[in-house]
Amino acid sequence: MATLNKGKSHDMGLHEETLKGRTQQRFFSAEESENLTYFHSFDVDTGKSASIDAQELTPREINRQIRELMEQGIGDITVDNPMSRHGVGVGILNRVNLTFSDSLGYFGCGLIDGPNIHINGRVGWSCGENMMAGTIVIDKNAGSTFGAAIRGGDLVCRGSVGARTGIDQKGGTIIVGGDTGAFSGFMMQRGRMIVCGDAGMNLGDSMYDGVIYVGGEVEELGVDCVPGELTELDIRYLTSKLDLYGIKTPNGVEKMNKYVSGKQLWNYDKLEPHEKKLVL
Repeated sequence: MATLNKGKSHDMGLHEETLKGRTQQRFFSAEESENLTYFHSFDVDTGKSASIDAQELTPREINRQIRELMEQGIGDITVDNPMSRHGVGVGILNRVNLTFSDSLGYFGCGLIDGPNIHINGRVGWSCGENMMAGTIVIDKNAGSTFGAAIRGGDLVCRGSVGARTGIDQKGGTIIVGGDTGAFSGFMMQRGRMIVCGDAGMNLGDSMYDGVIYVGGEVEELGVDCVPGELTELDIRYLTSKLDLYGIKTPNGVEKMNKYVSGKQLWNYDKLEPHEKKLVL
């Protein structure tokens, strides 16, 4: 079994607080395969492929057909003509390669745990909401609340995104090849956000933990979001992660700025009313 190195994540400014109370850790044995997958997940073969013509289908019918193909053991699925429909590709708790040939609407590919999804177009609001694991790659732009409450995996938009990107982010990695809007990283709790372009006002407002990297200009930092020191470890991480998706920053990763929590709000509830006014 591999040995976990806790030092690297701490060196990059992540989860330095002392957690109290009963532990939430769970330990599994590799032999207990039933504990490593969902009880209703399907054994699929990525060498088997199929396609769905969604032009005349409702979102519910599209999602049902995706599930039926996975149940048949097909692990490479293409959805043609999604027609920017909302709520498509959601709730997939399975390893599968899923491609959408065009754009999706609101709440696309939310509540997923495991699939590798490629969207050859744009997405609306809240793409990848509550994502647990896997990858989502969008070739064009995305709407607001991109990756809301994401908990794991890689959520990648090659273009620009709207406001409140990664709101309440609890883990995983959000990568934006272009710009991001206002209040990105709002109430961020864990994870990493990489913005290759510019960021709007109130970046990282009320962030509790995590790290935000920005390659361009930041209009304004939010409450309790402060500059951090970009280390050699950060540079190696950014280089490897962006290379994985073929994304480049305008000035190179060495010129990116790093932002972390100032940790002034950690004990916010213990402050006196006049002290809260000073913080805010």
